[in-house]
Amino acid sequence: MKKMSRPVITSTANGKVKRLVNLVKKRKIRDQEGIFVTEGPRMFEEAPRERVREVYFSESFLGKAPEIWEKVKSSGIPAEILSDHVFSHVSDTQTPQGVLAVVDRKEAALEQILSETDPLLLVLDGLQDPGNLGTILRTGEGAGVTGIILGGDCVDLYNPKTIRSTMGSVYRMPVCRCRDLTEALAEMKKKGILMYAAHLEGKNSYDQEDYRKPCAFLIGNEGNGLRREVAEAADRWIRIPMKGQVESLNAAVAATVLMFEASRQRR
Repeated sequence: MKKMSRPVITSTANGKVKRLVNLVKKRKIRDQEGIFVTEGPRMFEEAPRERVREVYFSESFLGKAPEIWEKVKSSGIPAEILSDHVFSHVSDTQTPQGVLAVVDRKEAALEQILSETDPLLLVLDGLQDPGNLGTILRTGEGAGVTGIILGGDCVDLYNPKTIRSTMGSVYRMPVCRCRDLTEALAEMKKKGILMYAAHLEGKNSYDQEDYRKPCAFLIGNEGNGLRREVAEAADRWIRIPMKGQVESLNAAVAATVLMFEASRQRR
């Protein structure tokens, strides 16, 4: 293994390691510092360099790719090397990938999201599964969604599992969290954005509507759907027809079906 130009942290009792563990595990501390933690070479490479606060490498990863250490050092980003044992202790995954970065958040304001030209938006009410949220961000980017609005009771956008599931889209997709979702919906109505609630009681099938004008899809909690007050704020309720004994789709799958129908129409 190539000799490192910095010492290797070999103890889980090290202060930097303890802080890193807290950042990975505790939302409150991430919120206080205004950061999130990413893991893996791809997530690190895609991170805007001006937003990377610090980066940690496992000893074995740098043994295979020593040139990355020099690249990071030359960029001025603070970096540390952790022994493989310590890196595994910090990592949130069963198979650590050897790179972990602390990144500054960049959240959008509601006004910014609503002022986009020809908006195609997603409004998420009470989503609780981090994998679903991450998948929706990734799919939204692919479908041309211009912004995502999270209700205050949605799962933490910066949960490590959510971040992994975005596959880098968290760096690019405009997202804002609104404590009072009904107020945000009222602002959308003022802007002339047509709101479609995905609902089992929807009158029309999703593919019977016209999404070429400014519009938003409202997606609810995985188990209970949209809260009544949120659904009632929508202009129209739509449904995804089902065959067999299936009543509804996974929230991320349902959002995907709607987003790509809108994308198809807009092409």
